[in-house]
Amino acid sequence: MIKVFNATQTLKGYNESLCYTNNKEEADLMVVGGKTINLDEFPNLKGIFKTGVGTDNLPFDEAKKRGIEIKLPSERTREIIYDETASFTLHLILNFIYNNVGNFTTWKKSNRRSLQDYQVLVMGCGKIGTKVIERLSPLCKVVTYDPLQNERNELNHLIRTSDVISLHMPLLPDTVKFFNQEKLALISDGSLIVNTARGPIIDEQALYSELKNGRIHAAIDVFWEEPYHGILTELENENIKLTPHVASTCKDFLDGLANDFLSFHAKFL
Repeated sequence: MIKVFNATQTLKGYNESLCYTNNKEEADLMVVGGKTINLDEFPNLKGIFKTGVGTDNLPFDEAKKRGIEIKLPSERTREIIYDETASFTLHLILNFIYNNVGNFTTWKKSNRRSLQDYQVLVMGCGKIGTKVIERLSPLCKVVTYDPLQNERNELNHLIRTSDVISLHMPLLPDTVKFFNQEKLALISDGSLIVNTARGPIIDEQALYSELKNGRIHAAIDVFWEEPYHGILTELENENIKLTPHVASTCKDFLDGLANDFLSFHAKFL
């Protein structure tokens, strides 16, 4: 009997016929989301299934030494992740732009800027970032920044002149707190920063300070710890929108993950 340890709630309600355990020492397989893994707690582990495309929390080297197989979602499921995350990012951006269009009760209309007048800075031109660029480009002005394509000295000007900054960067040692107090201070008053990538790319305390004084806006779907109960939840102004890491969580994605894990599980029978 293959015993499965669930380190994420992503597939809760799926594949319920499998044998699950809360005992880390007897687990054969583990399903993991964004949490950090300590393999020393899983002496009998044979396989790890990741429910997303981010790999920063996966112990590849240690797993290889111990003969533990790591499996990512299938190509088809990954495409759903890329598409849905890009679409959800557009939702957050457009929701910000069209947030105050008028008052129905008083029939007062806002004198808003046209959509094509907005400049969006997409940071990171990987799978998701590229899809965001493709979807946004017909609607407004899109500029990009990627360390593989841009010089570092270009970034400050792009941040200052953009109305929206959308993050699609991987979490690496160089990108932890990439948006620190100094970079957040460059964002122009009233502009929006969107994070559907990884929480630690932004300095949490620095973002809290900027949001508390109401200078900028933020739409955050990924956090420093999840479920999130941190300092951003203390804010009561309208400058922040928090969503519970749902950018890719559609039915097709979950069905795909469940099938991918079943296929992975079958290899160990």
